[in-house]
Amino acid sequence: MTINVGAALVGVAAALLISACSSAPEKESAGKAESTTLSGPLVEQRWNLLLVGTDERVSLPATPFFQIGRDGQVSGSDGCNRFTGSVKLGENQRIEFSQLASTRMACPNMEDAKRVTDMLDTAYRYLIDHDRLVFFGPDSRVLGGWREAN
Repeated sequence: MTINVGAALVGVAAALLISACSSAPEKESAGKAESTTLSGPLVEQRWNLLLVGTDERVSLPATPFFQIGRDGQVSGSDGCNRFTGSVKLGENQRIEFSQLASTRMACPNMEDAKRVTDMLDTAYRYLIDHDRLVFFGPDSRVLGGWREAN
């Protein structure tokens, strides 16, 4: 059985676009207390990179991945360097990565590693469909896809 992953991501993207277009981006309320414990399907799960954009594969020494802890910390690898940072999850599948810091090893194809971290920096919303995670930018453009690690 052949699965067209790019077409599947575009289909998932269309479903989220309908949802995202029906509501304006929400602003965080200044008086709202921050939750220090995260939960949900994104948390405490390793996510391996599947695609950048809707169909581009990257060529790196190792598979890029990330994992979000209950404490709101994210850690992973861009395929070359390890990174850590913070993540906030909000209503309507809102996600925001911040304070990303990484090691600075020289690796072949650094442009692809940068594309992975740029995807995290730009992620605005997410959608989970079975074992797939798709990130979208603020303009609702598909930034890339990840697969749940077994």
